[in-house]
Amino acid sequence: MEMASFRWSLLVPLLLLPCLTVFAAKQTYIVHMNHQQKPTSFPTHHDWYQSLSTDPSSLIYSYNNAFHGFAISLDPNQLASLRRSDSVLAIYPDSLYSLHTTRSPEFLGLDSDLGLWPGHSTEDLDQASQDVIIGVLDTGVWPESKSFDDMGIPPVPSRWLGACESGPDFSPSVCNKKLIGARSFSRGYRMASGGRHTTNNPNQIESPRDRDGHGTHTASTAAGSHVANASLLGYASGTARGMATRARVATYKVCWSTGCFGSDILAGIDRAIADGVDVLSLSLGGGSSPYYRDIIAIGAFAAMEKGIFVSCSAGNSGPGRATLTNVAPWIMTVAAGTLDRDFPAYASLGNGKRFAGVSLYSGKGMGTKPVGLVYSKGNETSNLCLPDSLESKRVRGKVVICDRGINARVEKGAVVRDAGGLGMILANTAASGEEMVADSHLLPAVAVGWKTGDLIREYTRSDPNPTAMLSFGGTVLNIRPSPVVAAFSSRGPNVVTPQILKPDVIGPGVNILASWSELVGPTGLKNDTRKAQFNIMSGTSMSCPHISGVAALLKAAHPKWSPSAIKSALMTTAYTSDNTKSPLRDAAGGDISTPWAHGSGHVDPHKALNPGLVYDATPDDYITFLCSLDYSIDQVKAITKRQNITCSRRFADPGELNYPSFSVLFGTKKRVVRYTRELTNVGPTGSVYNVAIGGPSSVGVTVKPTKLVFKEVGEMKKYTVTFVAKKGLSRMLGTAEFGWIVWRNEQYQVRSPVSYEWLHH
Repeated sequence: MEMASFRWSLLVPLLLLPCLTVFAAKQTYIVHMNHQQKPTSFPTHHDWYQSLSTDPSSLIYSYNNAFHGFAISLDPNQLASLRRSDSVLAIYPDSLYSLHTTRSPEFLGLDSDLGLWPGHSTEDLDQASQDVIIGVLDTGVWPESKSFDDMGIPPVPSRWLGACESGPDFSPSVCNKKLIGARSFSRGYRMASGGRHTTNNPNQIESPRDRDGHGTHTASTAAGSHVANASLLGYASGTARGMATRARVATYKVCWSTGCFGSDILAGIDRAIADGVDVLSLSLGGGSSPYYRDIIAIGAFAAMEKGIFVSCSAGNSGPGRATLTNVAPWIMTVAAGTLDRDFPAYASLGNGKRFAGVSLYSGKGMGTKPVGLVYSKGNETSNLCLPDSLESKRVRGKVVICDRGINARVEKGAVVRDAGGLGMILANTAASGEEMVADSHLLPAVAVGWKTGDLIREYTRSDPNPTAMLSFGGTVLNIRPSPVVAAFSSRGPNVVTPQILKPDVIGPGVNILASWSELVGPTGLKNDTRKAQFNIMSGTSMSCPHISGVAALLKAAHPKWSPSAIKSALMTTAYTSDNTKSPLRDAAGGDISTPWAHGSGHVDPHKALNPGLVYDATPDDYITFLCSLDYSIDQVKAITKRQNITCSRRFADPGELNYPSFSVLFGTKKRVVRYTRELTNVGPTGSVYNVAIGGPSSVGVTVKPTKLVFKEVGEMKKYTVTFVAKKGLSRMLGTAEFGWIVWRNEQYQVRSPVSYEWLHH
């Protein structure tokens, strides 16, 4: 998992450690309670929870909305005694999660008249979206950013119950009619730091202020106001804006220097639900686990029940398979693609060849005279340019080739500069393929793809006196093909519930310009003293808030739609062809992408506003889905917070959930899979749809009926699809293929991707 910024590249190993034992015998736990058993002698649940501990000060949080229970710091003896309480349903150790634009609104078509939903104009949508509140859980906010200017925005909706906290570096007066809430949650982080108060650390002051940049970037991507003449040091210049420019923003700071603790995330979601947000955006995650142990899944379930749409990043662990995070079916899981904008840079070699790459370097450059080129093949640390791995006498005054991988891309440049190098060629290996991510390097640097990297490495091996010169080409638009699925974007299949196809969609996530914290340079490195009001970043962290902002527009256009209906509209209208009219490609190998990489396709806000039909699902449908997994009743209760669950209603197969996509599992004993789906008409009365099917010859697909007639708006119709794996296909075991089912008429195409997997069972 490689990040553009150094801070987060340190996190992954921590996920494998028991989080807190390094500092003390005490550890933080999240305790799931049977809240109906509260004795009447306690006025509140909080009072009751405090009474269960020998040290009331060890209670960190009480949860009321996202979860029934509390977070507490316990030593092994206290833990054992709490486990004996009949009111305790389950106890989980606190876990660590990690964090995972001038062009993207145009690329998504949001700068033109949206032609929107029938009978309404762009102005109507702008007006309506002023009532929508997006909650962003991240590293906080830089409230002075022009992206949070509230010029022309009416007073805050009266239903809003949130607040702006004060802190040593944060005055509540910095909030306004655009940025309507800002809170911070640090108790879990503080306990993990040995209980020390974070004010001793100047970079970890307990307040909503963003000292990292990530939270400001994501919040402004979702709903930033228009800012003219925005750029990163001259790159990507233009008018910056979020997806829903009139929507309100509330930020919840749950991430600190070591990452984001589950207890803090759950407290943030708990508060956001109580405050009254309409959309929740979480650009963070932490591996795959069953839903009853996944804090984000549990919090998102409570939000969905209250009608809140939840959008989460898919993770940056691609292109490896089965690397997704945040895969619960009630969450919108967002993967990342490229924009049609690039930042070309060039490496001219002594053999007369000139190779193209990308860069956001903005300094003086290295002149027009070639200098020596060096590559430390054979020494694993120096060819990766890890800290302290380069010998000054070898690299001084030269351009250094660094292989991509292990440490952050921008850190490699700092390592070269500190060793006296003049420039860097950052060369991909097989893992990143041809994907090129631009960074604001501290020295002249060009990032190149795998094939180009190999040609340059070969040149240094074969030429006794290799030389290079680097040059920079600024900003170029209308790049073809685009979008392309990002190599870093995490991939399916879904390991938690293989019968639910994930990710759901892709959105713009490569080289995205958005607002930035002025306390940190564009690279995030300690020795980067440059100040930038905007920064260009890449990751599923960037694609997630694009979808959150578009969902806010759908919520404004259709206030009565459920989160599932909004999700369906975004999925069934997504496109799967790029701007050359070819199928979407995958940056990792250059091949055609699959739904395990792009889900239903790339989000299309225009079409999503008027999708024709939707696959809806109620909280009860999701409970039936949970009951059809191998979970105990208590585990289902932990997710749903409902005490009266009996699981009397179950699906025979979890894939029977009314989901807008299909994931079909065949096995040696299972050759036929049959699913029934239900579509709700949100288009005109009297709409008639016919079915069309595409896919591999190895599977027979029949749909009944083949025609759906909707007399009324809101009418629901069911259809059944039968998938048959053809005989003699033992050779298919361990493989996957893909197809689609689309309901269409002259006006609408309601498309569902289908994945087929042959498993040994």
